[in-house]
Amino acid sequence: MLDDLDRRLLRYWQAEPSLSPGELAERCGITAGKAARRIGRMEEEGIVQGVGAVVNWAALGYAVEVSLRVTLDKTLGTAFDDFLAQAREVPEVIEVQTFLGRVDVRLSVIARDMGHYQQIYRSRILTLPHIADIEALMQVARIKGEEALPL
Repeated sequence: MLDDLDRRLLRYWQAEPSLSPGELAERCGITAGKAARRIGRMEEEGIVQGVGAVVNWAALGYAVEVSLRVTLDKTLGTAFDDFLAQAREVPEVIEVQTFLGRVDVRLSVIARDMGHYQQIYRSRILTLPHIADIEALMQVARIKGEEALPL
């Protein structure tokens, strides 16, 4: 699937996503054309799904992050689909994960402060459909937030 050269390209690109294929090629000791072909192949195969900016939401005034563990009332067959569709529409929900087990869904919610969080919780979260139980965990600190793979 991936050879050593592919992994080297990905390591450099993960560390510095703004690098061009030419700059990646230089760091890997190959031609720009070869780097571009390798990157193109990895994009076509779905290994690389895009390159984007990482925005520091705390620098934009969002000081609170809360993790909500949600258990759904699954007596209705469309409970998951209904809940997920509406949860995606809440702008302050920055992550949605689904699980097998007692907890069905986890939402990461950001807010400017606790008053703003309370407003979001009451007007946007509690109005989501099919909630049977909800538990809030307020984040105190992010110890590790690395998304790069150990290639």
